[in-house]
Amino acid sequence: MGNRVTRDDFEWVYTDQPHTERRKEILAKYPEIKKLMGPDPQLKWVVTLMVLTQLVACYLVKDLPWKWVFFWAYAFGGCLNHSMTLAIHDISHNVAFGNKEAKWNRLFGMFANLPIGVPYATSFKKYHVDHHRYLAGDGLDVDIPTAFEGRFFHSPLRKILWLFLQPVFYILRPLYVNPKPITGLEVINVAVQLAYDLLIYSLWGPKPVFYMIAGSTLAMGIHPISGHFIAEHYMYLKGYDTFSYYGPLNWLTFNVGYHMEHHDFPSIPGSKLPLVKKIAAEYYDHLPYHTSWVCVLWDFVFCESLGPFARVKRKYKVAKAE
Repeated sequence: MGNRVTRDDFEWVYTDQPHTERRKEILAKYPEIKKLMGPDPQLKWVVTLMVLTQLVACYLVKDLPWKWVFFWAYAFGGCLNHSMTLAIHDISHNVAFGNKEAKWNRLFGMFANLPIGVPYATSFKKYHVDHHRYLAGDGLDVDIPTAFEGRFFHSPLRKILWLFLQPVFYILRPLYVNPKPITGLEVINVAVQLAYDLLIYSLWGPKPVFYMIAGSTLAMGIHPISGHFIAEHYMYLKGYDTFSYYGPLNWLTFNVGYHMEHHDFPSIPGSKLPLVKKIAAEYYDHLPYHTSWVCVLWDFVFCESLGPFARVKRKYKVAKAE
């Protein structure tokens, strides 16, 4: 358990992200893929059902012993809330109502945010744009760990701790790496979320509020679904900084596992990403991919070549301009 990570820096590359060029090639050969772009008419109904399910769950846990509240927060609420964060990911790409209805997408993201317990949707949108536009960009892409994370979390035990603390780093890292002014929509998101949390507390007491927030926190740490955080962009094979996963957990996560396809076509809803792979199979079938998010987490903890430094990093001119 004491083996240290062998990497002492990120994998610096001086080429553009591959998704831009591959997108151009695929669209030139398969222009019909453009028909997959646009809103997913089912997404808003699926998300609404998930919000209502969590509302019912809040009622059901209000009188349970604390140990069972904790259990259901991890085993059920956490799964649903993590799935909801990935619905919010889809909504951030305007696939709930389309690009022409950006405001409705932002407001619907706040609605989807309610069961998570912590205001998240609007700030996520603000930073996620940079993740696509400047993938692995130094000082721009806040999905990249900081140098401190890479140096400190270098042993299996510390990497386990780092996985538990993923929610904390996702909150604090943007404030350090790429701070941005608070927007009016973020203030609204906070106000709506606090009002909802207070409503749940006033109706049913502290246990449902704990159920929501604990479920979100636990499911973003050591949890089978949270393997996608590591699987998507950590360098499990030199020369690749995006990986897909085609396993059954995609059913719970709005096909976020089709991550190579998603970065190639971020305006295509997750529900239609398998069609991208099917249409343009020769562009994806030869690429490396993950078969298990649980194995991803295991390998991340115990493989000496993996850790927070196992990320590709790029310099973008805009970083210097800012």
